[in-house]
Amino acid sequence: MLRFNSPLMRLPSALLVPVAALAFLATGRDCLHADVSLHGLFTDHAVLQRGRPVPVWGRADDGEEVTVEFAGQSVSTVARNGRWSVRLRPLKASAEGRSLRVQGRTAVVVSDVVVGEVWICSGQSNMEWPLSASHEPAADIATSANPNLRLFTVVKRRSPVPQTDLDHASHAWGAASPEAVRRFSAVGYYFGRDLQPALGVPVGLIHTSWGGSPAEVWMSQDTLEDDHLYARDILEPYVPSLKVHEAAMSKWRAAKAAAEAKGENFNQGSPWAPWRPSELYNGMLRPLMPYAIAGAIWYQGESNAGRAWQYRSLFANMIRNWRGDWGQGDFPFLAVQLAPWDKNRKRSIADITARPVESDWAELREAQNHVAATLPRVGVAVITDVGDKDDIHPTRKAPVGARLALLARTIAYGQAVESSGPTFASMGRSGSTLVLNFNHVRGLKTSDGAAPTGFSVAGKDGVWHRASATEVSGSSVRLGSPQVSHPLHVRYGWDDFPVVNLVNAQGLPASPFRTDRFRGLTEP
Repeated sequence: MLRFNSPLMRLPSALLVPVAALAFLATGRDCLHADVSLHGLFTDHAVLQRGRPVPVWGRADDGEEVTVEFAGQSVSTVARNGRWSVRLRPLKASAEGRSLRVQGRTAVVVSDVVVGEVWICSGQSNMEWPLSASHEPAADIATSANPNLRLFTVVKRRSPVPQTDLDHASHAWGAASPEAVRRFSAVGYYFGRDLQPALGVPVGLIHTSWGGSPAEVWMSQDTLEDDHLYARDILEPYVPSLKVHEAAMSKWRAAKAAAEAKGENFNQGSPWAPWRPSELYNGMLRPLMPYAIAGAIWYQGESNAGRAWQYRSLFANMIRNWRGDWGQGDFPFLAVQLAPWDKNRKRSIADITARPVESDWAELREAQNHVAATLPRVGVAVITDVGDKDDIHPTRKAPVGARLALLARTIAYGQAVESSGPTFASMGRSGSTLVLNFNHVRGLKTSDGAAPTGFSVAGKDGVWHRASATEVSGSSVRLGSPQVSHPLHVRYGWDDFPVVNLVNAQGLPASPFRTDRFRGLTEP
């Protein structure tokens, strides 16, 4: 519910009319349905979560008795305020397609329902990126058929108020097939493709993402309002940005009308509306709750890189928000670290490797690692080796999905596999040489057999110089710089487009890090 003291309530009165209308549609239409119905997540070919209570819900007339039958269970309830909800007892995994039956005055039956692991796939454009546009997808598409990997895509919807239903007729589960996976999230598909055989049970993927979206549009308004800094820095600036958009829209409409009056073609697109805080949470995430899930994968951060310091708390609060509202405890949350991308495309690789720079993208990666280190069951997949210097959308998505699947196997399922590349553990100094110790090594090496790259060192003056590694041994790297006689601090991969090559025996790349606490570009 919108609070009356919220900055979002102080909108021009003309703009409040459609908001009120939407609010009515979200609640008042409940009584218009005479036949019993299921929520839009429950369709033919659905995947239900194993091992935990499974909510099943929908609509019916007030006072109507509703019975849900599945896998030998039968649970009844009475509809109130046009809605009903039951919980099935925890189910065992099963690839056998069975019918889910809902009986009221009328009956609804969905078929070929299996039980396994259900994951949410969310974020911005690099999660939305389809398999068909990814790196050499033909063979992967051709071999994608798998009845035990099932896909569901949430239709894009922006909403100023929380929604409960999926209102588009095209919402439906379907098994992975060449036709289905072409349009599906590439990262999501590759994640599921690797995870399903590793678990040996059906896997369901619910894809809900939108290119360019910042994290705050995937958070509830209550969560944003509970922090006065978010209210000041996120909620309040939306109102003037909306006024600017409305002025631009007025000019656009006038220009369009003038062109049409002269019989001229008008090809200018309408101005993009500013992102409204909470609108994708309201329209594309809240309707999925409380569908039983195993966890979530998340590929986002590019739109928040300019506010990387804020992301340290914003990302953490978003995860807490999702976990709290889903009511399933601290479910696993697995993020993708920002891929390398050079915002200044005029730099050569030689320039990048020669000159250390400050980087808000590096600070965003640090924020992601900070959240993973401070919240339970949060992981970060490092992809410093699969970026594209000149494209914010690197097309090599298979390694991204594979590393998320490795994280899921360890964090969610406790399997004994290595899911992390080398991570910084400690540092010692011997004269002008620094000795860096790493965890998750088991065969520390470089991916190309050359000397390690991407290190910089600084002394007490805080001036950074590229460092040369003199030795890689066991779990340690020794390095120094002739320009820094008494090094105190080190950075690794600290760039928008880090050129790095440190990996472990499994080929998983080391995560960028720094040991200093100098103020960054985005730190207040």
